[in-house]
Amino acid sequence: MSECKRRRMIAGNWKMYKSQAETRAFFEAFLPLVADVTDLDIVVAPPYTSLGVAVDLADGTNVGVSAQNLDWRKEGAFTGEVSAVMLKDAGCQYVIIGHSERRQYFGETDSGVAQKTKAALDAGLTPIVCVGELLQDREQGRTEAVLSQQFIGGPGSLTADEFSRILIAYEPVWAIGTGKVATPEIAAAAHRFLRQCVAEQYSAEHAAAVRILYGGSVKPENIQGLRAQEDLDGALVGGASLDAKSFADIVKCK
Repeated sequence: MSECKRRRMIAGNWKMYKSQAETRAFFEAFLPLVADVTDLDIVVAPPYTSLGVAVDLADGTNVGVSAQNLDWRKEGAFTGEVSAVMLKDAGCQYVIIGHSERRQYFGETDSGVAQKTKAALDAGLTPIVCVGELLQDREQGRTEAVLSQQFIGGPGSLTADEFSRILIAYEPVWAIGTGKVATPEIAAAAHRFLRQCVAEQYSAEHAAAVRILYGGSVKPENIQGLRAQEDLDGALVGGASLDAKSFADIVKCK
């Protein structure tokens, strides 16, 4: 599987942080720091209210803009929801789907992840589909069972063509916002297992080609060890992506 050269991605998930003014300040500081980066994809996912500012400032640069969630329906009487078509119209290129916080706090299900992923693809967005186990799952030796279930019910329900147009993010829930980080070896083992799931569901070629990011307390201090693992194709960064210099340091790590 390592013969396939996959393009890396570093994506920053801002969650519920930053006003429009703070978003502008971030981009004004961040863009010059990464202007010469050409060997990977850089993505920033601001909150909905800052998407317009981010899209305007990222226009013509090497930084793409992602939303953090979407509704799978195109339109309708669904107060507070935002569709894939609306995100595409707003200038988004990517959307994060099935983040553990969406699963934990808002009842996101595997079937819902599948619906949202299909809707994103239909609208021309590139989905970053998240999977990952809880601490109790890992302690009980159920990591692979949980990942398999989330994969089969979510991205694994796509057609082969649809699947070829998504990314996966492995985010062990016990390492998100806790300061804990999966060792490079733990992360790599999970990524290898996910590629095995892809090979079984689709083909060895799909397994070799799919890009899988790691998410879970990624910082400038630990990105190099994670980066060295050949099955890790980049990172989905939380808190460290809120600071322009910190995020630039992660992006520029070799």
